[in-house]
Amino acid sequence: MKSLDHFYVTFLRPVNLFVLAYFLALGIFYLALYVSAAFEMRRYLRQVRAERYREILSSEIAPAISMLVPAHNEEATIIESVRALLTLAYPRLEIVVVDDGSTDGTLSVMDTAFDLVPMKPLFDQHVTTKEVRSIFRSQQFPNLVVVSKDKGGKADSLNAALNISSGELVCAIDADTIIDPDGLRRLVRPFIRSRDVVAAGATIRVANGCTVTHGRLASERGPHRALAGIQAVEYLRAFLFGRPGWNRLGGNLLISGAFGLFRRQCLLDTNGYANTVGEDMELVVRLRRHGYETGQPSRVEFVPDPVAWTETPVSFKGLSRQRERWHRGFTDTLWRHRDIAFNPRYGVLGLVVVPAFILFEWMAPIVEAAGLILVPFGLIIGEVTLQFAVLFFSLACGFGIMLSMLALLLEEVSFRRYGRVRDRALLVVWAIIENFGYRQLTVWWRLRGLANYIRGKKSWGAMSREGFNIADEDSTSYTELSPSASPGVEADDEKEPVPVGSQY
Repeated sequence: MKSLDHFYVTFLRPVNLFVLAYFLALGIFYLALYVSAAFEMRRYLRQVRAERYREILSSEIAPAISMLVPAHNEEATIIESVRALLTLAYPRLEIVVVDDGSTDGTLSVMDTAFDLVPMKPLFDQHVTTKEVRSIFRSQQFPNLVVVSKDKGGKADSLNAALNISSGELVCAIDADTIIDPDGLRRLVRPFIRSRDVVAAGATIRVANGCTVTHGRLASERGPHRALAGIQAVEYLRAFLFGRPGWNRLGGNLLISGAFGLFRRQCLLDTNGYANTVGEDMELVVRLRRHGYETGQPSRVEFVPDPVAWTETPVSFKGLSRQRERWHRGFTDTLWRHRDIAFNPRYGVLGLVVVPAFILFEWMAPIVEAAGLILVPFGLIIGEVTLQFAVLFFSLACGFGIMLSMLALLLEEVSFRRYGRVRDRALLVVWAIIENFGYRQLTVWWRLRGLANYIRGKKSWGAMSREGFNIADEDSTSYTELSPSASPGVEADDEKEPVPVGSQY
């Protein structure tokens, strides 16, 4: 008994007090982030109403944009995704789809759907990539270019598209993503306002439960299944809470690979996408770092109203692989650029942004796991009071629910894309359920990602998807595309919409 008392006094009590203090600090930080996000959303909505970009963005003086679409084994969704891109309301748009050594019918279905003809593979290889085997152009849509290359991974595919593209701006997008028709015109605003902006990100929403027709969303429905519904809440919390808040607190550190816009020359100057597990975040950190080191522009903005819709994992197995890979990539990026943290040379990036991501995001699963293990253990041996245990779990769960509700409130007073009352009510239900079981699983998945990074794991992991719900032409009946296994780069788990383990 004395040994247990000694263990409690020397180890358990200080750790439990640290965990409790950490949660309190986390709460203060996120409340500050929420206040910042609320002011930013208010400013943005007023600014959008006052601006008159529609005439400019409908003319030939609008900056040319090239869409970079990497695809590996995307037979299930590639046609609808490309059709959606072709319907985007933007005057100077080029679409570059890169088939990264697919083993299914990705290239053949595009050939059939878009009447592809071969072109001479002549281009400047600014960034080294795997061999490009052939380049095609659509006879139906001259702005659609399809590239076939040896398999090299997502970053290699994006670099190949970057070499071949011609736009002043490039938009990286996943092949299973559908963008709002007006999304590009909204996302390009920061680049028109300021030359200091090198990248801009947009909101990603969950498409599970929505219906697609002619490459567009025919209905914006909230998920009615628990797993997808909880992820929908996570995405709203990340994109309506975390990202707008960082616009005011030092700029964003992350742009989702599902939908981001970049200055092409800035990407070429920094040697494009790195072949790493978390290439999305690593690229943004590298762009911002390059700006500080060279005195060039380095601002990264988040624009809340352009929306991309994407399919999320429908099984715990797929979701666990996704979250493990996200945290592994997050850890890799922080380690690659560890010398930025607390370094005054990098201004607010080094003194505020990166330290906050380390303290309140990277450390979160470690601290929460310690609390989940040590508090019950102390309760069992009688060295932790019931009141302390109740306080700890109330803080953990109540704090998570509060932040989710605040994010749903921002959605309600701003965009309200889920129009049905039932859908919005279900989001409240999912926000509560998330904290009892699901959140604890994400802690475990993220810790596994950290352990796998330490062990040197570099694989992307496999991912299967159901495909979009496709409406027929008269929208009276629906069919669902057959499942497609995605063992390479373009599965849903390549997206980097958060780290979401805490509350970003």
